[in-house]
Amino acid sequence: MPSLVLIRGGGDLATGVAIRLLRSGLRVVITELQQPLAVRRTVSFAEAIYSDEINIEGFTAMRVNDPADSLRILGILSKGQVPVLVDPLCSAAKFLHPAVIVDGRMTKQPPEPIGYSPVLYIGLGPGFEAGVNCQVVIETRRSHTLGRVIWVGGTEADTGLPDGDRRRVLRSPGDGELKIFVKIGDRVEMDQIIAEVDGEKVIAPMSGVVRGLLHPGLTISRGLKIGDIDPRGDPRLCQLVSDKALSIGGGVLEAILSKTELRAQLWI
Repeated sequence: MPSLVLIRGGGDLATGVAIRLLRSGLRVVITELQQPLAVRRTVSFAEAIYSDEINIEGFTAMRVNDPADSLRILGILSKGQVPVLVDPLCSAAKFLHPAVIVDGRMTKQPPEPIGYSPVLYIGLGPGFEAGVNCQVVIETRRSHTLGRVIWVGGTEADTGLPDGDRRRVLRSPGDGELKIFVKIGDRVEMDQIIAEVDGEKVIAPMSGVVRGLLHPGLTISRGLKIGDIDPRGDPRLCQLVSDKALSIGGGVLEAILSKTELRAQLWI
């Protein structure tokens, strides 16, 4: 049986990586938080944690409550599906023995030790330095170097700013429970009420389509990204993995294929 690729995090960028690998014939397992904070939920395998199952571009992901439930994990894999484990500490790595781990959590911090060393540990974006806390890093900043495979050093520094028009990103105005008044894919107008956090309203800063929203009911903190408005106004784009995510996925695939010893383990 071929070995696995384990992806830490199931947000939209990590999901783009997963789909690139799945289309290339690899088996993928994802680990996530008990309450994931993915914003682009319609294209994030992390959403399976809330809905038990999600289908994205023809691939189905299924929630697994117990990361030690190897029978359920293998059963999902045997159907060509993606197990999404409630496993923030990545404890499953110790018994799944993935040949590759891709850290796609986008914490922008160095990773904590997990007590397991795969053949190849790949980090996505800032916080990783090849040869220090991973073996290879993939550039995630939208630029001329997006998707580049970095074997020495790290990526460009995190600017803390979103791509494109900065107004498109919605952030929490305070601490408290998130209430949502629209759906992903809805058309909204400038100054329309999008959400509310502990009585404080989140207002649309521009007209467009709601491209992403955190799961309603979460208890969140001030400044956290809670949504995304796309001024292009095409709701079909809410169901498609982004060009950025697929580019990063291409970089991950290149890094894996560059290790000749991995090919026989992953493709049988």
